[in-house]
Amino acid sequence: MHMPADHIRFIRVGTPDNPSLLPSDVHISTTTKQDWVILPPEDQVDEEFYDSETTWSPESKERRGVVQEAAVLESS
Repeated sequence: MHMPADHIRFIRVGTPDNPSLLPSDVHISTTTKQDWVILPPEDQVDEEFYDSETTWSPESKERRGVVQEAAVLESS
């Protein structure tokens, strides 16, 4: 039986040549960052992980809902 979480994966992206092409939505696990790493004050920063309900855009939440519904249908 597949659960919805089995169908969702996170892909972390970035480019060292031009990081502004793919900016971060949120910075996580910041309690372990090096002191010399300076995060922009306007960026969302979470010490451990973020709350997807308050962080994700409405479009992202909608896509997650579609995947979850498909996983439930597949498992029945």
